[in-house]
Amino acid sequence: MRALMWTSIVALGLLSGCGDRAGKAASTEAAARKPIVTVSADQAVSPVPPWRAPAIAVSPDNAEDLRKRAEAALSVGKLYADADSAIPLFVALRGFAPNDRRIAAGLDRAIALLLIEGDAALKKIDDEPLSLRDAHQVAAVARAVAPEHRKVEAYLERVDRADQAQEADRLGEEDLNAGRIGEGAQAGQNGALARFREALELRPGDVRALQGIAAAESALIRRAEVAADRDDYAGAERWLAKAALVRPKLSTVSDAQGRIAEQRRARIGSLRDQGIAALPKLRGIDEARGLLATLLRIAPAGDPAAAELRERIELATHYGLFRPGQVFTDAMNFGGRGPAMVVIPHGAFRMGAPVGEADSSDAERPLRNIRFERGLAVSRYEITVGEFRRFMNSSKHRARATRRGYSTAYDERSGNLVRRGGVDWQSDYAGQPAADNLPVVHVSAKDAAAYVEWLSAITGQRYRLPSEAEYEYALRAGKQGRYPWGDGAPTNKIGNLTGSLDVSPSGRHWRNAFQGYGDGAWGPMPVGSYLPNAFGLHDMGGNVSEWVADCWHDNYRRAPRDGAAWFNPGCRTRVFRGGSWSSSPAQTRAAWRQGTSADTTNGRLGFRVVRDI
Repeated sequence: MRALMWTSIVALGLLSGCGDRAGKAASTEAAARKPIVTVSADQAVSPVPPWRAPAIAVSPDNAEDLRKRAEAALSVGKLYADADSAIPLFVALRGFAPNDRRIAAGLDRAIALLLIEGDAALKKIDDEPLSLRDAHQVAAVARAVAPEHRKVEAYLERVDRADQAQEADRLGEEDLNAGRIGEGAQAGQNGALARFREALELRPGDVRALQGIAAAESALIRRAEVAADRDDYAGAERWLAKAALVRPKLSTVSDAQGRIAEQRRARIGSLRDQGIAALPKLRGIDEARGLLATLLRIAPAGDPAAAELRERIELATHYGLFRPGQVFTDAMNFGGRGPAMVVIPHGAFRMGAPVGEADSSDAERPLRNIRFERGLAVSRYEITVGEFRRFMNSSKHRARATRRGYSTAYDERSGNLVRRGGVDWQSDYAGQPAADNLPVVHVSAKDAAAYVEWLSAITGQRYRLPSEAEYEYALRAGKQGRYPWGDGAPTNKIGNLTGSLDVSPSGRHWRNAFQGYGDGAWGPMPVGSYLPNAFGLHDMGGNVSEWVADCWHDNYRRAPRDGAAWFNPGCRTRVFRGGSWSSSPAQTRAAWRQGTSADTTNGRLGFRVVRDI
């Protein structure tokens, strides 16, 4: 292998025909004493000192031994570091025997390898900026040994272009930090963008320059975002138009336009919600009217949020003492507090999946518009083992899995859910004793219904399971996409989902999962382990699936129009909603629904509660 490598290097002919260099020794030595200076507009003195070959005494007695030492150093890639390196030894031998072909050939190979090493350093500049210094060190050695060779000159030119590109990058970054992006009337002729483009001309593919151009584009987008933060959406559009000229082939600006459009929609929704939240306050109606005025200024004509807030101002006395986003608990008659509840705002959404949505079914159609005229309190977390234990300890209820003597739990050996004896609500997903802060699983729909009846009795308030419509509305939290967070795979740890990066205790991976996603969990996590959605609710789309109040129907035809539960007394098949820790991406969609026996218990099915306000 090594012999072949030497053959290819000799074939480069880097120094072939240079046996007459003894006559050029004086000029070579003089060149070695000169500093390496790049040719940039400002300054670019080489960061390394001139290289001088170590003094090595050569005599007839040691010449052959020195040549073998030089060959040995060359074979291991030791080129110029000290007097035992190949190049210093060959240079000394060349001075002693200028016409020796073996010495000339050895020096040829050493310089060829040197330039390969230098080019390798130049290629690493993007990932390792200090490698430019290594490239300069190679240049210093090459200049000292063979300054006039065309391949050395070409290499020195490459180093010089890299220096100039680095300087252009530096100046571009200075301009960028000073806010001189170069987007004005003479865009492309001054400012950061011009500097970075100059660097790319000098060194195509320069990552630092590409990053600089992206940063300049981001700075323009940020100006648009700042304008949007001031409710100046016309100004935001102007900045986005400038940003669109920077990298017109990419979707960055169109993505930003979408984000700002969504921000505008969210801002409109926020003003609506703030107005609603202000209504119970003293003089809250005046505050709400001021918010409505701002909303009307930034919203498109006919925006439904303005009409809704105007209506809610009129109906403020009928809203009660609660406000959207408020968190509260109810006192229990024997002491303690009930589950933490979050008031989600009233509003409307489109329930179900549109025709053509990937992995959807007719059970999720037809799409229907649902409006909730009043707010709703939803438990902030899934009901925990500890909360369910209080119910079991203070009631005579016997849970379904306890009476039956078994439930369906996860088996690590097979990777499947299997029937396992002695498993009930006190067990975790794998049938082991469950911690109190885990969501309760191995509970049937009837167990969940018994819990809400008990909770209503000891608090004096009306608690119940959510309807399907209420659950999907709370799950989407204002978004109308394929998944609860919108369209596309999750980009950060938004919940306990199936990700390709998740690993079971024995090293299993999911076969059908979100690619590139990992949340560090295999099985349910303690409630509240992940960030809440926009309504302040945790784990709506992951961790465990949840029972709702509805009976199973094959589609939404003839479903209640007001979002109430579609319940037929005596029905045996009930609905559960929301993805779980083991759900496929298709089962994590916002519109996904499933029916099962009301007596079903397993390690991935729990529940949460709602309270009328």
